[in-house]
Amino acid sequence: MKDITTGPLDGVRVIDLSTVVMGPYAAQILGDLGADVIKIESPADTVRVGQYRTTPGMTPLNLNVNRNKRSVALNLKDEDDREKALKLIDTADVLITNMRPGALSRLGLNYADVAERNPGLIYAHAQGFRGDSDRAGNAAYDETVQAASGLVDIANRAIGRPVYLPTIIGDKVSSLTIAYSVLAALVHRNNTGQGQRVEIPMTDTMIAFNLVEHLAGHAFEPEQGPTGFNLSMAKGHHAVHTSDGLACVVPYNPQNFRDFFAAAERPDLVEDPRIAGYTIDPADSDDLMHLVDECAPALTTEEWGEVCEKHSIPFAPVLELDRAHEDDYVRDGHLLDVVQHPSEGAVRSIGIPVRFSATPGSVRRLAPLPGQDTAEVLAEIGV
Repeated sequence: MKDITTGPLDGVRVIDLSTVVMGPYAAQILGDLGADVIKIESPADTVRVGQYRTTPGMTPLNLNVNRNKRSVALNLKDEDDREKALKLIDTADVLITNMRPGALSRLGLNYADVAERNPGLIYAHAQGFRGDSDRAGNAAYDETVQAASGLVDIANRAIGRPVYLPTIIGDKVSSLTIAYSVLAALVHRNNTGQGQRVEIPMTDTMIAFNLVEHLAGHAFEPEQGPTGFNLSMAKGHHAVHTSDGLACVVPYNPQNFRDFFAAAERPDLVEDPRIAGYTIDPADSDDLMHLVDECAPALTTEEWGEVCEKHSIPFAPVLELDRAHEDDYVRDGHLLDVVQHPSEGAVRSIGIPVRFSATPGSVRRLAPLPGQDTAEVLAEIGV
C-alpha cells in the first residue's frame, strides 16, 4: 500500500503493546484514522497462531486487526530489548496494553514507570476485570466476560439456552471503548498537557453496554418490573424465511402490520382486532411476529424489499457471509475490496466504516510480517 500519512490523527504516535483482538483492534482503528502505530510483539502473539496461506503468522485474524501498523519484534524479558521498548514509548502519545498488572510491574512497564519518563503519555490499560476488584488478576476471555456481564443470562432467558453469542462481542465492544477513551484523553492532554492512565475493564464495559435496554424495570428504585428488554428477548424476534431466502422484516406499528398482511394476501389478518388501532399492546407483539413468520414465504426476499420500501416497513435482506463480497451494498461501499498484500498475495481488506469529509482515514499499510519494521523503527530513535 502507498505509505502516506493522512486522517484526523495525523501526527499521533501509538504504541500497541497488546495481544489477541481487543487491544490490537483498538490500535488499528487509530491507525486507520491516521495515527502512526508501532506494534511491539513477540512471534508468540496469539493473534498470529492459526490458519495461514503463505507465511506462518499471517492469519486471517492478524490481517484483520494489524493493518496500518509497523511491527517491531522485541523480547521484553531481555533487558536490552526492554530498554529499546521504553525508548519507543518515550516518543509516543499513546500506549495500549492488555498485559496483566503483575506482568507490567515485573517488566517495569506499569503506568508509574513510563509516566515518569513520558508524563504526557495516554496509557490505556485494558483488562478483564476492574483493577481495584478481587478479580483483578483473573484471566479473562470473551466467554468469561459474556458470562460475568449478564449476556449469557440474557441469551438463556431469550432462547432457553445459556449460549455465548457467536461473535467475540466483549473484545470488540471493548476495542471501541478503548478507542474513544484514548481520543477523549488526547483532547484533555492537548488542552492541559497532562497525560493519564485510562483503565478499560472488559466486564464493566459490557455490563454498561448490556444494561442500556436490559436494566428495564430495575432502572427504578424500588423496581417497577423485571430486567430484560421484551422486544429483543421475544421468542418471535428473529429473521424470517421468505420464499427464496432470509430477511429481517420488522413491522413496528399497526399500519405496518396491515400493509404486510395485505401484501401476503391475508385479508383475515388485515382485519385482526389487535392491529385495528393506532398502537399495539406489547402482550400481543410476540403472537403478531409469529404471524409475520408464517406469512413471509408468500413472497421472495426481493419482493418483500419492494413492499417494505413502499410502506416504510423496516426491512433488510440477511447478508450471507460466504457471499458478502458479492453483495451490492458491500461492494459499492468498498467494505471488502481485494488488494495485493506484499507477502500473501490477493487478500480481502475490510473497509473503514467511518467517513470524514475533510480528513478521511485510509489503509496505508497492510498487516506486517512479525518484526518486519524493527530496523526502520529503531533507527528512527537512534538505536
